[in-house]
Amino acid sequence: MEMKEDKDARWFELECVPKDYIPLEENRPQNLDSPVCDSIPVIDLAKTNGPVKEILKGSQEFGFFQVINHGIPEKILIDALNVLKEFFYMQGKDAPTGTIPDKKGYIYNRSDFAKDGTHLWRENLKHPCHPLEKCTHLWPDTPTRYQEVIATYLVEIQKLSSRILEMIGEGLGLEQGYFKNTSEVQLLSSNFYPPCVDPSLTLGISAHFDTSLISVVYQGGSTGLQFIKDGEWINVGASPNAFVVNIGNQLEIISNRKLKSVQHRVVTSTHATRLSIATFVNPSLDCIVEPAKVLVNELEPSLYVGSQYKDYVQRTNAFGTYTAAILNAMQ
Repeated sequence: MEMKEDKDARWFELECVPKDYIPLEENRPQNLDSPVCDSIPVIDLAKTNGPVKEILKGSQEFGFFQVINHGIPEKILIDALNVLKEFFYMQGKDAPTGTIPDKKGYIYNRSDFAKDGTHLWRENLKHPCHPLEKCTHLWPDTPTRYQEVIATYLVEIQKLSSRILEMIGEGLGLEQGYFKNTSEVQLLSSNFYPPCVDPSLTLGISAHFDTSLISVVYQGGSTGLQFIKDGEWINVGASPNAFVVNIGNQLEIISNRKLKSVQHRVVTSTHATRLSIATFVNPSLDCIVEPAKVLVNELEPSLYVGSQYKDYVQRTNAFGTYTAAILNAMQ
């Protein structure tokens, strides 16, 4: 492995992929050039008729859907991506990683580990988001406008996610406001996936399920997100102002498996940089997550045993090495 001659080259500016970034052959990317799945619903939230049915269809068949005309001003989205781009570009090769000290409550990782021990081809920033007014001072200080810009973005995400969950509840036949007092935009996870000299050998993030109710992802038109269907990895398309929404395993439980949480991952590119902002809308930590009573009967018995959300996160080690730190930050 040889670094480029530039002494200030960053970790990803390499002539070949290092061995510790290469997973076992069966876990390496496939279908890098497969077509985008055109069947995933792209739902126009400005329509007065149809969104509930379309959201339910996407949640049942794919575990994914996209939303457009969601009402969030484009400037807020552009500002959020730009400030995150600034943050990641400011991280030099000697920047500290892991849980940041000095009473800060965020985690920054450069090329962190997958569960199989190989490095991931990404930089990642995580921090808590709830309650918002008590979290912002724990976020990065630089860029100086980071806290203001991301707080503005998250206010809009809270409104959008509440709206989506209400429609999902309606489609399932749950009482109005079912999720209102039990769901929170708890965690933001922003990812910087730089170009890779050989995308067939490494992953931006390995296959996983989300431990959320729903996850709301803004990817600004960049590609690379894939989900699995019928044993094949399928590419998710990207529209500049759309949000990708996927069903987390907590909502699969509440729906008594009427909705499905599916594995997904991110592949890299030889030339394009991917920047994404994922927000995880979770149950409150003390919430007992179990199938909704209205969805359980003699013909459709409960498929899950209820448990507190925080116990589920601990038991499944949902955030790997940082599970304890993230749970503590969300308290």
